[in-house]
Amino acid sequence: MAKRFIVACGGTGGHTFPGLAVARELRSRGHEVTVWVSGRAIESSVMTAWDGPTFSTRARPLHPKYLFSLLYSRFRCAREMKRVKPHALLAMGSYSSLPPVLAAVARHVPVILHEANTVPGRAVGYLARYAAAVAITFAETAEYLRGRETVVTGLPVRAEIAGQPRFDDMPSDAFCVFVTGGSQGAHRVNELVSQALVLLRRDIEKREVSRSFQVIHQTGAADEADVKARYEEAGIPARVRAFEHEMGRAFATADLVIARAGASTCFELALVGKPAFFIPLPSALRNHQHFNALSFVKAGGADEGIQDSLTPRALANYILHKILHPEELAQRALAMRLAATPDAAAKVADLVEQKALD
Repeated sequence: MAKRFIVACGGTGGHTFPGLAVARELRSRGHEVTVWVSGRAIESSVMTAWDGPTFSTRARPLHPKYLFSLLYSRFRCAREMKRVKPHALLAMGSYSSLPPVLAAVARHVPVILHEANTVPGRAVGYLARYAAAVAITFAETAEYLRGRETVVTGLPVRAEIAGQPRFDDMPSDAFCVFVTGGSQGAHRVNELVSQALVLLRRDIEKREVSRSFQVIHQTGAADEADVKARYEEAGIPARVRAFEHEMGRAFATADLVIARAGASTCFELALVGKPAFFIPLPSALRNHQHFNALSFVKAGGADEGIQDSLTPRALANYILHKILHPEELAQRALAMRLAATPDAAAKVADLVEQKALD
């Protein structure tokens, strides 16, 4: 029997992409699904992946200066929820979950949360008390949510990123490094990696390494021009974009991906079987990106560098070693693929259906 569901998933691409994956799964089962986002400009590039109905909650980050905005968002959500009368709400975490969940609780609508990271964020940690169940990506997350019903589902990712072709203009025999700090970019990653790749270019010339290399780099808007100029000056063939709209092709072209360790990035890499070098965001709440990365390092699919101690020279040496020893990357690629959870969206959708009002 078709039901009405709301998926609240704004804030960042790391929360929005998984939410959209579940929204599409629920819609494919014949349900009516509305995606709720905060309505901030940062979500616009991500929301192009959804062609269904949406609602802007006007949620803002949790901060005292946004107290009035929080109350206003709570009011908007309650009014819209009264109109829609959903059978359940799925909230994907972050500040964008707070007003929808509070509105759902007030109207006795079942709430299902999803926690992407190893260590729960503040929103899920607080809202779990109101949830009928919490879908978790990593089994160890249950230790942080004792007394709550948790179900290990894995992390839903964009299925369309798998099976994409390489970029036509990038030679198949060149070693390709794909750099991404996430949908917003990461300034320290941009600086560190671009400097390392300039050093790598010199190393390759000095050692007369037969295999050339090229770069794909998602920088975020602020660093796009500077990073592009650095590669051009060094003579490095590079595809530099503020936001890479063809992530599937970027992954397919890459031999090695250097990235932050947000959960979505980790599991997208697992889905496409790409070895990674993670540089976790050191300021991430409870250091959760480090623990995300550590899970994949233990699985044998990735290596980790600590931002505060990693140098461009050390990173250049690491990449050169991988160019010279492709068998190591092949082993890591296999380990990454074994860590994938391709049915995660279906598992979360099953849980939402199970907890929905009859």
